[in-house]
Amino acid sequence: MKKSKGIISLVLIAALMGLLGFTCVQGFGSSHSGAAKNINLGLDLAGGVSITYQAKDKNPTKEEMADTIYKLQKRVEQYSTEASVYQEGDDRISIEIPGVSDANTVLEELGKPGSLEFQDPNGEVVLSGSDVKSAQAQTQQNSTTKNNEYVVALELTDEGAEKFAKATEENLGKQIAIVYDGETISAPVVNSVIENGQAVIEGMADYEEADTLASTIRIGGLKLELEELRSNVVGAQLGEEAISTSLKAGAIGLALVFIFMCIVYLLPGFAAGLALLIYTGLVIVLLNAFDITLTLPGIAGIILGIGMAVDANVIIFARVREEIAAGVSVRSSLRNGFKKAMSAIVDGNVTTLIAAIVLGLKGSGSVKGFAQTLALGIVISMFTALVITRVIVFSFYAIGIRDEKFYAKKKKETKVFNFLGKKNLCFAISIAVIAVGLITMGVQSAGGNGSLNYSLEFKGGTATNVTFNEDYDIKEIDSLIVPVVEEVTGDKNVQTQKVKDSTQVIIKTTTLDLEQREALNQALVDKFGVDESLITAENISSTVSKEMRTDAIIAVIIATICMLIYIWFRFKDIRFATSAVIALLHDVLVVLAFYAVARVSVGNTFIACMLTIVGYSINATIVIFDRIREEIHLKKRDESLADVVNKSITNTLTRSIYTSLTTFVMVAVIYILGVSSIKEFASPLMVGIVCGGYSSVCITGALWYMMKTKWKKKEVPAGGKKKK
Repeated sequence: MKKSKGIISLVLIAALMGLLGFTCVQGFGSSHSGAAKNINLGLDLAGGVSITYQAKDKNPTKEEMADTIYKLQKRVEQYSTEASVYQEGDDRISIEIPGVSDANTVLEELGKPGSLEFQDPNGEVVLSGSDVKSAQAQTQQNSTTKNNEYVVALELTDEGAEKFAKATEENLGKQIAIVYDGETISAPVVNSVIENGQAVIEGMADYEEADTLASTIRIGGLKLELEELRSNVVGAQLGEEAISTSLKAGAIGLALVFIFMCIVYLLPGFAAGLALLIYTGLVIVLLNAFDITLTLPGIAGIILGIGMAVDANVIIFARVREEIAAGVSVRSSLRNGFKKAMSAIVDGNVTTLIAAIVLGLKGSGSVKGFAQTLALGIVISMFTALVITRVIVFSFYAIGIRDEKFYAKKKKETKVFNFLGKKNLCFAISIAVIAVGLITMGVQSAGGNGSLNYSLEFKGGTATNVTFNEDYDIKEIDSLIVPVVEEVTGDKNVQTQKVKDSTQVIIKTTTLDLEQREALNQALVDKFGVDESLITAENISSTVSKEMRTDAIIAVIIATICMLIYIWFRFKDIRFATSAVIALLHDVLVVLAFYAVARVSVGNTFIACMLTIVGYSINATIVIFDRIREEIHLKKRDESLADVVNKSITNTLTRSIYTSLTTFVMVAVIYILGVSSIKEFASPLMVGIVCGGYSSVCITGALWYMMKTKWKKKEVPAGGKKKK
C-alpha cells in the first residue's frame, strides 16, 4: 500500500467512525432514523402492551389452552421475537408485546381470535383454521399483465394439505369461501387443484388488505375462540435504570478493552480498538435497520460478539508477534499474521454462526431474539477484524510507521508447559465440580425446594394487580413495595410492572395460596392504605411453555449436531468434533452446578446464558484445534504427539487468557453497575467465561489426545522399533 492510499484509507476510516457516531447519537431526519434511542427494546427494558383474552368456551381443557398459547406465541412474534404468551387462571390468556405503546393498534392488527372455516359452495366445511400452518401477505408479479399484485400466501398442515387437495379437485372453477366468526371475509375461485399444501389468494386491492386478511386467517387458526377482556400499556420490568446502567457499563467495558489492547499489542492493538468502536456502531445501526428487539438475552449475544471480535484480533496479533520474534520483517509479519489466523477465525465464527442460524430458525421467544443478535454480531465481528483492522494496520505501515517496536514487544522464549501431564488432575476437578452440582440438585429436589431455583418464567405463579393511592415509579416500587411483598411471601424473585397512565402495579410472585394472598392484601392495606376491593389476583402459567422449551432443546441438539459435522468436515477427524462437543457439555454442566449451588434464579436469561457459553466455548476450542492441526503438519521426526499438543496449547495460552479476560471485564462491569436482575444474569455468565477458558486450555486438547492415542495403533518411531 502506497503512502497516499494509506492516508486516504485512514481518512475514510475516520469518516466512517464519524458517520456511525453521528448516526448512533443523533440519527437522520425528524424521526432520528438509525439512532440508538430508536432501537426496539424488550418488555424487560422498555415496557409494552399487555392484553388479556378469555376463552368463550366454558371449561377449556389443558390441551386446548396449551395449543392456543403456543399458536398465539407464534402469531405475536410478528411484532417482536421477545413477545410472551402465558395462561392466567383457568380460561384466560395474557399476551405481552414489548416496544408497543398503543394497545388499540395491536388489537386491530392482531385481530379478534375467533373460529375460521373454509366452506365449499354448499356450505360444507372443507378446512378449519387449525389446518392452516401460516398465512402471509406478499407482493408478486402477475404473469399476464407483468404488474405487481398483492396476495395472501397460505401454507397448510399435512392433514390440511390432504383435505384441500380433495376440496380443490371437487370445486375446480368454483368459489371456496373463507368464513370468520360466521362472516365471509373472502371467497376466492379455485383455478387449479392444489396438492402441495401451498395456495395463493389473489385479488387484493392493496398490501394493507392482503395483510389484514392474512392476519385474520392466522389468528383464526386457534383451537379456542377468545374475546378481549382487558388491555394495558405496562412499564419496563427492569426500569429505566437498567438501560442507563447497561449503557454506562458497556461504555466503561469498551474503554477498558481498548486500553488493554493498546498496552498489550501496541499499534495493532490501537487499530483493533478503533475496529471495535466501528463494530459497536455497526451493531447499533443494524439493530435499527433489521428492526431487532433488544432484551437482556440480546445483550448477551452482543457481548459474545464483542468477545469474538476481540478474540479475532488477539489471534491475528499473536501471530504477528510470533513472526516478528522469528526475525521476519514487519510487513511480511503483518501479512503472515492475517493469513495464518484466517482459518481459526473463520472456523470459530462459522461454527458459532451455524448454531445461531439453527437457533433462529427452530427456536422461539427469547431464544430467537438471542440468535438474531448473535448472528448479527458474528458477521460484523468477522468483517471488522478481517477487513477494518487490516486496513487500519496496513495504512499505519504505509504512512511510515514501520519500526517493529510499534508492532510487537520483544518476546522471550516461551517454555512449553506439560498440560497433558496435568490432565488427570483437571479431569478430577471437573468431575468433582459437576458432581457437586448434580448432588446439590438432587438434595434440593428431595427437600421439596426444586432442583434449581426456577423463576416465574419457568414455573408460573400468581399475578396480583394493585391500585395504589400514589403514582410510584419503578425505583420506588423496588425500594418500597417489593421488600413488603418479599417479607410476606418469602419469594426473593418478585417481578413488578407498572401500568402506564395509572397507579396500578402488577406484582408477580411464586404461586400463593389463599392464606398468603390474604396476608399480602392485608400488608398492602396496612403499609400503603390501598383499597382491598381494588386488589385482584390470578394464578399465571409459565411464560416459557412446554412447547417453547421443547423448541429450544431441539434447536440446541440440531445446532450441536451441525457444529459437530462442520468441525469433522474442516478438521477431517471425528475426534476433534467429539472432544469439542464433550467440552461444551462440560461447560454447560459446570455452569448448571453454579446455578444449583448459588441458587441463582433460572428464568428467560438462563437459556440465553447457556447458549452464550456454548458459543464462547466452541470458539475457544476451535483456536486450539487449529493450532494442533497446523503443528501436526510441521511436526519434527523426534517430536511426539504429546509434545505437539502441549506446544499448541502453550502457543495459544496468551490468546486464551487475553480473550477470556477482555470478555470477562465486559460482563464484570455490567455485573458491578447493573440492577439486581442484571446481576443474576451476569454472574453465571462470568462463571461460564472462566470455565470456557479453562476447558479450552485444560480439557479439550487432553480429550483429543486421549482419543487419538486410544483409537490408533501404537506409533512406529523413526528407528523402526515399536514403542513399548
